[in-house]
Amino acid sequence: MVKYYHQRPEWPKFTWDSKALADQLAAVRHRQGRLIGRMEGLGFPLRDEALLQTLTQDVLKSSEIEGEILDADQVRSSIARRLGMDIGALTAADRDVEGVVEMMLDATQNFDKPLTAERLFGWHASLFPTGYSGMHKITVGVWRTDKSGPMQVVSGRVGKERVHYEAPEAARLGQEMKAFLEWYNAESDIDPVLKAALAHLWFVTIHPFDDGNGRIARAIADMSLARSEKSPQRFYSMSSQIRKERNAYYDMLEATQKQDSGDVTPWLQWFLGCLDRAFGGAEETLATVLKKAKFWEAHSTGDFNERQRDMINRLFDGFYGKLNTSKWAKIEKCSADTALRDITDLVERGILKKDAGGGRSTTYSLAETGDA
Repeated sequence: MVKYYHQRPEWPKFTWDSKALADQLAAVRHRQGRLIGRMEGLGFPLRDEALLQTLTQDVLKSSEIEGEILDADQVRSSIARRLGMDIGALTAADRDVEGVVEMMLDATQNFDKPLTAERLFGWHASLFPTGYSGMHKITVGVWRTDKSGPMQVVSGRVGKERVHYEAPEAARLGQEMKAFLEWYNAESDIDPVLKAALAHLWFVTIHPFDDGNGRIARAIADMSLARSEKSPQRFYSMSSQIRKERNAYYDMLEATQKQDSGDVTPWLQWFLGCLDRAFGGAEETLATVLKKAKFWEAHSTGDFNERQRDMINRLFDGFYGKLNTSKWAKIEKCSADTALRDITDLVERGILKKDAGGGRSTTYSLAETGDA
């Protein structure tokens, strides 16, 4: 019984309705071009800041989709170090953080290089430097085997499992990946943005590794989008938007795998819509970068200590959770009394404000007047 598209005789000959996609694709490509033009019009410092924020979110959110929570400071520092950006003191990064960053940067910074099995093996090994995924030992840097049973995407508790998807058997992986890589690296008349969507779908359908397939699929999509722009600079994060739409993302993938034909028009429409919404996120990033630059220009002669400067930058860059005195003290490695003095000074100067409520611990955020 045929359950999945990869079991059908026409696999992997995807079909889609070009007319149904034409207007949406044209609008997305237009918005993509305008965004890149705006970003390239920024000065180098602002462009680097936007790039760093975007790449940091891309790494964080791609991992978060799979339930992996990485340390934002480590990710940001690792990216800055690899790209030669000066962001002051750098936070030492764990091996797993370095590995994810290495993969994502290789995909986007070296977008014009061929995608090969060896390159994918390297990406996979960088994701799992210890050879473990959580508590489970996995096969790293090679295609998966079926020694532990078929590769399945499953949810639900033991005894009540629901199989969302079952990948091709391991014996097919050699020929499946050969076909995929030949198609991916070949010149094509398919629009590069559509090719990014198809590459994502094709790779996750094959599911060639024991783990990490989703993150690698999104790296391949980012690589494809970089090819569509002929630029390594990333000013929008598809992974951040997919994280926001995680349930819809998985539902669309499952529906596409279980359809009765090879028509992937709905998947392409969803991908284009998600990409368009990711451009909206880039506008927010740009607004934050400009607000941060305006703040420091207005306070160029401001008398801030290093702790205050660091924390203000963290708040502009997207501070995780709520800021209180204990978090300030922990991050800045100072006493609670020193943290309170730092915060009180910024509140009195109209840079920080007390949040409503507060409860047992008063929390603070940047004041709206803090950028003027």
